[in-house]
Amino acid sequence: MRFRRQRADMVRKQIEARGIADPKVLAAMGKVPRHLFVSEALWDQAYGDYPLPIGSQQTISQPYIVAEMTQALQLSEDDRVLEIGTGSGYQAAVLAEIAYKVYTIERIHSLYIAARRLFDRLQYHNIVMRYSDGTSGWEEESPFDAIIVTAGAPEIPSTLVSQLAPGGRLVIPVGDQHSQELIRLYRDENGIQQTSLGGCRFVKLVGEHGWRL
Repeated sequence: MRFRRQRADMVRKQIEARGIADPKVLAAMGKVPRHLFVSEALWDQAYGDYPLPIGSQQTISQPYIVAEMTQALQLSEDDRVLEIGTGSGYQAAVLAEIAYKVYTIERIHSLYIAARRLFDRLQYHNIVMRYSDGTSGWEEESPFDAIIVTAGAPEIPSTLVSQLAPGGRLVIPVGDQHSQELIRLYRDENGIQQTSLGGCRFVKLVGEHGWRL
């Protein structure tokens, strides 16, 4: 009951109040138990208006950013979504509440194992995981209706753009190692259309087609 109220307050004050209007996104954010995706020591902060550490120098994004990126994907219940950077698994769980299937890739083994266990515990059977370099995408499962990248890239990886289906959407933070711009790509019959959703700050996207360690 305690966390249910905190989730409801989070959705109303942090997400709806800032203009997120997609009812599917609001419902997903109100359902996923965000506190379970951080350590128990941080449960009291889990629904706050800020990112939190999840170990291995990674973070769980601010709730509003999760909602904004999810809304930008314009998901339907039939969509297949690729997520680059599983982290603790929170963003994937939100996606899984809306989309048909979520494919998510994590390069840090401890995070991969913890997220897999949590997905099993919460019975997210429509989430498929891979332990790999996410910047290369998941070619054998492509094309995807939507791709979301939850770390900041120096540029948009062409490997991911090539794995978008016709009508596909890609949301990715692009910039330097300190601040980025949230970019939304849309693939239509005329090619790739690109728009900016504003400034943001994410940890580095590390991999062959991102930042090098």
